[in-house]
Amino acid sequence: MVEQDAAPSRLDAFLGKAQNDISRTRVKQLILEGAVTLNGVKIIEPRHKVKPEDEIILSAPPPIDPRPKAQNIKLDIVYEDEDLIVINKPVGMVVHPAPGSPDGTLVNALLHHCGESFSGIGGVKRPGIVHRLDKDTSGIMVVAKNEKSLNHLAKQFADHGKKGPLKRSYIAFVWGRFQTGAGRIEAHLGRDKFNRLKQSVRKDGRHAITHYQTTSRYGGEGWEITKMQCHLETGRTHQIRVHMAHIKHPLISDKLYASGFATKVKILPQKLQDAFFALNRQALHAEVLGFKHPRTKETMFFSAKLPSDMAQLEETLKPYDLAFNTKRHKKN
Repeated sequence: MVEQDAAPSRLDAFLGKAQNDISRTRVKQLILEGAVTLNGVKIIEPRHKVKPEDEIILSAPPPIDPRPKAQNIKLDIVYEDEDLIVINKPVGMVVHPAPGSPDGTLVNALLHHCGESFSGIGGVKRPGIVHRLDKDTSGIMVVAKNEKSLNHLAKQFADHGKKGPLKRSYIAFVWGRFQTGAGRIEAHLGRDKFNRLKQSVRKDGRHAITHYQTTSRYGGEGWEITKMQCHLETGRTHQIRVHMAHIKHPLISDKLYASGFATKVKILPQKLQDAFFALNRQALHAEVLGFKHPRTKETMFFSAKLPSDMAQLEETLKPYDLAFNTKRHKKN
């Protein structure tokens, strides 16, 4: 029932505000499908005006089951409520089913864990994937549980934090030593012309900006490694991996973008070589994610410590800390 003191408004706009978990786009689709009656009469015009004391009934069909099947896969859940879930994605987990990875994905795991708490996105009972992490990149991800949350979060990610609180920070270990402690990489990215699995810097690619801040430097005879924090101003596929490779500082153990540095591993001390082989994936971890909650409007920040493989790498690197060794040398 439309409240007596309500101002006349469009049918789709009125229902869009009244329904907490359904977006206006979905409401419009349902109206066009004949799922709405006004004072007992079916209305299929989204722009139809509603007036005070009109009786509106929305008969939305239940969300259909998704094609990906629910699978009982353990998740590291950082936070969860009725609108979203924040997880710490492990290394080796693909986000969404695809050729070559039909199951065992984050989506399969979320369908099992969240069950009936998914209210339906586009009429399908499924998680709202707002952003992705590569299979072998670990760290914090947020997933929407309903359509309104998905749309709200998607706008924040599309804005890249220019007007809102969105923050995406990664920890990376890269080859080489930087001349400056901080910097900015701006280079357009697109699919590589010669390898469909890769992205590359291209003039006709999509605009991409990565900010970095060095935090530790390690080195020995013939080799140097830098630990850094990377902040995304844009969110392109493989962005940090490609940008670092572009400036000749690829991520260590990155099989796709650091293949030319494979021989450097052989000159490392044996313990470091062992740590590299144990890592067996790009040294990249999504450490911090911040955003505005779609319902409460509260600014929320979440973080995840380094996973065991990267933590072990860092521990093995500590004896070769250049800053520490320089101070010790000066004391002596």
